[in-house]
Amino acid sequence: MGREFWVGEWLVEPDLNRISKVEESRSIEPRVMELLVFLAERPAQVLPKREILRAVWQQTYINDDVLLRAISELRKAFGDDVRNPQFIETVPRRGYRLIAPVGASTPSATRPSIAVLSFADLSAERDQEYFCDGIAEEIINSLARVTGLQVASRTSAFAFKGRSEDIRAIGRKLGVSAVLEGSVRKAGNQLRISAQLIDVADGYHLWSESYDRKLEDIFAIQEEIARTIAATLRVSLTQGESDAIGKIPTTDLLAYDYYLRGKQFFYQYKSKGIQFALHMFSQAIERDPRFARAYAGIADCCSFLYMYAGSQPIHRERADAASRKALELEPNSAEAYASRGVALSLQGAYEEAEEAFETATRLDPRLFEAYYFHARVVFARGRLEQAVALYEKASEVNPNDYQAPLLVAQSYADLGRQPEADDARRRGVRIAEAKLRISPDDSRALYMGANGLVALGERELGLEWAERALAIDPEEPMVLYNVACIQSLAGRIEQAMESLERAVKSGLTQRGWVEHDSNLDPLRSHPRYPALLRLLTPRA
Repeated sequence: MGREFWVGEWLVEPDLNRISKVEESRSIEPRVMELLVFLAERPAQVLPKREILRAVWQQTYINDDVLLRAISELRKAFGDDVRNPQFIETVPRRGYRLIAPVGASTPSATRPSIAVLSFADLSAERDQEYFCDGIAEEIINSLARVTGLQVASRTSAFAFKGRSEDIRAIGRKLGVSAVLEGSVRKAGNQLRISAQLIDVADGYHLWSESYDRKLEDIFAIQEEIARTIAATLRVSLTQGESDAIGKIPTTDLLAYDYYLRGKQFFYQYKSKGIQFALHMFSQAIERDPRFARAYAGIADCCSFLYMYAGSQPIHRERADAASRKALELEPNSAEAYASRGVALSLQGAYEEAEEAFETATRLDPRLFEAYYFHARVVFARGRLEQAVALYEKASEVNPNDYQAPLLVAQSYADLGRQPEADDARRRGVRIAEAKLRISPDDSRALYMGANGLVALGERELGLEWAERALAIDPEEPMVLYNVACIQSLAGRIEQAMESLERAVKSGLTQRGWVEHDSNLDPLRSHPRYPALLRLLTPRA
C-alpha cells in the first residue's frame, strides 16, 4: 500500500494522519490511522480481532475495548452507520472488514484507464436518452478495442446515470484514471455534442470540445472523440486498432437510430421491452441487411423470449440464425460470440456454447455478459465450482453489478462454503440497495436483493422487497420465479408453489434452473411439483 490511497471517495494521507474529500478534511489519531492502513491493505477480508490487535498494537498489552474505540473513531471520521455500513462492517463473532473500495492515489502510468459516462440529453423535448446512451456506448466499444487502455464496462459506467456525484468520486469508484462526460442537443438534422475528459486525480480537464454538425456526421464525431482520448492519454494505436475505431456499424442513419432504440428497450430485461427491442432491431435489418450488431441484438432478444416467454421454437431457431449471421458479418466480435453462446445453449449444444463464451472472453477479457451467461449455463448443468469461478470473474469485470455476487452466493452455499456465501450476499445486497436508491422501480434489483436478505436471516425485509417486485411486474416470468425462490427460502411453501406455477404459465421454461436451484428444495416433495416439472423443456 502506498503512503496515500483512496477509501471510497476519501483520500487517506497516513503521513499527515488525515482523510479528505471535496471541500472537507478530517484528522484522526496516529494509532487509528495505523488501523485504517492495516484494514486497507486487506480490503474485503474478514480480519479477526486478535490478528488486528497483534498487528496494530504490537508491543502493548491491550484489550478489545481499545480496538472497539478505534473502530468507532474510524466510523465517525467516515460518517459511517454501524447499522447500514458503507465503510467498516462488523462480522459477528469473527471480526471486522473494510468494505469500501480501496484504490491507489495515483493511477498506473503504464496503462491508463477510462470510464465513459452516459451523455446528458439537452434536447428541447428531452426524448433523446436512447441516442445519448448510444453515443457513449459506441465510444466505449471503440476504446475497448485499444489494448493499451483499460475501459470500464457500460454497465459499470452507466450505473451513475442521473446521479449528481463528483466526477472524481465516480472515477475512484470505477477504478479509472480519467472520466469522459458529455451532452447532446439534437434538433432535426442538427447535432451539438459536447465532451470533456476529466483527470480523476485532481478533477481538472484533460481535454474538452464541442461539435456542431449534421446528424450524418455522428460516426465521424464518435471516431474523433475516441482517437482524441487515446492521444490525450498517450496511448498508441496499432494499425488494426485504428482501423477498428474507424469502422462504422452501418451507413444507414435510420437503421442506426432503430438499433439505438432497440438497445434502450433491451436493457430493460422485461418481456414487453424485449418485444419492442426485437421490433426495432428487425427494422434496422430491413434498412441495412448487413448490420451485424442488429443481428446480434435479434439473437439476444429471441434467446430471452425463448427462455422466459413461452419457449416457442421459432424464437430458438431465430436466435440460432441471427447469431450465425452476426458472426458471419463480424467474425471477430466478442459480443456476437456471446450471443452465439446463449443461442447454442438453448439447443443443448453446451460444449459449443462454452467454446463460444470462451472465444468471447478471449476477444474481450472485459466483456461481463460472456462470463455472466457462461456461469448461468454451467450452473444449470450442476457444475458449481466452475459457476463460482465465472461469477466471480464477472464481478471482477463489473464490480457495480449486483447479479453475479447474489447468484454466486448460492453456488458457494451449495458447496458448503457458507462464510463465502454470506460475504457474497452482503456484497450483492449493498449493490442492489445502491441501485434502488437511483431506480426504485427496478424489480430485478428488488427480487434478487430479497433473496440475499432472506438467506442472511432478514426474512421480513426480504419478503417485503419481493412483494414490491411483484407489484411492479406481476406477470413477468422471471419475477414470479424468483419470488417463488424467496418464498420457498422463507418457508412460505404454498405461496412459493403457486408463484412457480404462475411463472411456468407465464412463459418460464428453464428446467435446468428449476432442477438445480437449491432455493426450491423445499418444494420438491410438494404433490404438484412433478407435474410442474413435466411442463418444462429440458434446456439450460
